[in-house]
Amino acid sequence: MAEFVGAIDQGTTSTRFMIFDHGGSEVGRHQLEHEQILPRAGWVEHNPVEIVERTNAVCQSALNSTGLSASDLAALGITNQRETTVVWNKRNGRPYYNAIVWQDTRTDRIASALERDGRGDVIRRKAGLPPATYFSGGKIQWILENVDGVREAAENGDAIFGNTDSWVIWNLTGGPNGGVHVTDVTNASRTMLMNLETLDWDDELLGFFGIPRQMLPEIKPSSLAEGYGTTLANGAFGGEVRITGDLGDQQAATVGQVCFSPGEAKNTYGTGNFMLLNTGHELVRSESGLLSTVCYKFGDEPVVYALEGSIAVTGSAVQWLRDQLGIISGAAQSEALAKQVDDNGGVYFVPAFSGLFAPYWRSDARGAIVGLSRFNTNAHLARATLEAICYQSRDVSEAMTKDSGVTLDVLKVDGGVTANELCMQIQADVLGVPVSRPVVAETTALGAAYAAGLAVGFWKSTDELRENWNEDRRWTPQWDPEHRDAGYAQWKKAVQRTLDWVDVG
Repeated sequence: MAEFVGAIDQGTTSTRFMIFDHGGSEVGRHQLEHEQILPRAGWVEHNPVEIVERTNAVCQSALNSTGLSASDLAALGITNQRETTVVWNKRNGRPYYNAIVWQDTRTDRIASALERDGRGDVIRRKAGLPPATYFSGGKIQWILENVDGVREAAENGDAIFGNTDSWVIWNLTGGPNGGVHVTDVTNASRTMLMNLETLDWDDELLGFFGIPRQMLPEIKPSSLAEGYGTTLANGAFGGEVRITGDLGDQQAATVGQVCFSPGEAKNTYGTGNFMLLNTGHELVRSESGLLSTVCYKFGDEPVVYALEGSIAVTGSAVQWLRDQLGIISGAAQSEALAKQVDDNGGVYFVPAFSGLFAPYWRSDARGAIVGLSRFNTNAHLARATLEAICYQSRDVSEAMTKDSGVTLDVLKVDGGVTANELCMQIQADVLGVPVSRPVVAETTALGAAYAAGLAVGFWKSTDELRENWNEDRRWTPQWDPEHRDAGYAQWKKAVQRTLDWVDVG
């Protein structure tokens, strides 16, 4: 009997393949970064062909390094950067354009037009989302309107769309030779095109963006016993493995953190930050700038919804210190540099590179560093960058409490930035509640594995998954309330300085 489950985590900056045993412990992984293509200010793209090549390479390398083969895997789960939009030719598999990444802001005029004429209210009601550059619908419209030949190809059924889960599954299952064109409810709920109540593409919403229905993948549950398709015998796995789990990355992390009960929440620290609160079978409409979204749907069981606070730039702000400013050589060095000072020295950094997401939803905002004096050093900027991650998470936490009435007792955290212990201490200080990191910090891949394994009976129930969760480290608040309130008040002032910077038509 196969003793392991595999998970592909196709993320914003890299793709990894991880292998887990029945206890939820990692037994192997390989990870490769891909290029961030920045053609002009506000534009962010990836090469979809490179993503497929990296996916194949990490799967092969992880299997080779562990001495495992396709027959050792009971199932395969996929998780992915959500909203990132690929349009390709189903006959030859060639993308018509680079993938337009979720951070990209080129569709700001599309979003503004939707808001001006009242269609935004319909999108909020049906899709649970504000009209924003973040989501896939506007990106598809942009490709249809700006890339030669795509509109005609879409009308005749040759041009098809998918977030990167659909793109990876299609390629793994045959590509032009019988590849399966599917997505799951969590990814579909991030497009502005799916009705949250019917869990199907909505013709009125499709009409808003001028998107032919035949472009879209078939929507499936997040965990499916019969699977979405099977990997090719001569493909990356060197054998057939059934793909039975598919979740957008933040929903996957929620599953990996075993937040299966209403009121349970997690915060993932990656390229951006994403806090999700399980609201059970109730679709909660946000009044405070959060998103209503699908949390997961396992097989024939009723759908579970969530409230989400999405923050565009957190870990990628640290990457910016490394790549654009050159003041650190690696992400780990940000902690050592920030530790050289006791506080931020009056400096606040609001990394609104892609505008501001939750709870503000301001595409006119741009990044700002405020409070500088001759006294300040690169260490203060490094500290302010870590604090920005934590203050943005507090913004979302406050909105979540307003919408749901749930006050956090503890915040479960995961993702790469949680390795930065100073940042996690600052997070506890800024929120005023303990912060808990699990033993397996890469809960995104783990959640995809859980969804896949549940589908085939590798794990019998979510109760069995709860038994796998173990705390690795807990941080408790050290700031007094006066310090906490003063810091947050200054942060809110800094946010105001970023607004109305870009004219959005």
